[in-house]
Amino acid sequence: MTDLQLLAGSLSNDLFRVASLTQRGSMKAALRFLKEAKRWSSPLQQQAAAEYIVKIAKDVSDKTPNDISLSEAEKYLMCGVLLQNYALHLK
Repeated sequence: MTDLQLLAGSLSNDLFRVASLTQRGSMKAALRFLKEAKRWSSPLQQQAAAEYIVKIAKDVSDKTPNDISLSEAEKYLMCGVLLQNYALHLK
C-alpha cells in the first residue's frame, strides 16, 4: 500500500464517519472526525494525485466546524466514495 492509498483511504473513512454522525445528529462526534479528516487531507494535498482528489482534500482542509450540515454530510458521503474508489483502484 502506497502513502497515497493510505491517505486517500483514511480520509475516505473519516468522511464516511462525519457524514453518518451528522445524519444521526451527533454533531460533537462529527466534529471530532472532521478534525481527524483534516489530519489526512493536509498531506494528501502534497501528493501526486489526480486533480479531483487534491480538490477534495483542499475542500476538507478549508472546512470549519460551522460548515457541518446535512447538505455537507451528503457531499462528504459522495467524496468518501470517490476517495475509496481511487484508493482501491490506484496502481
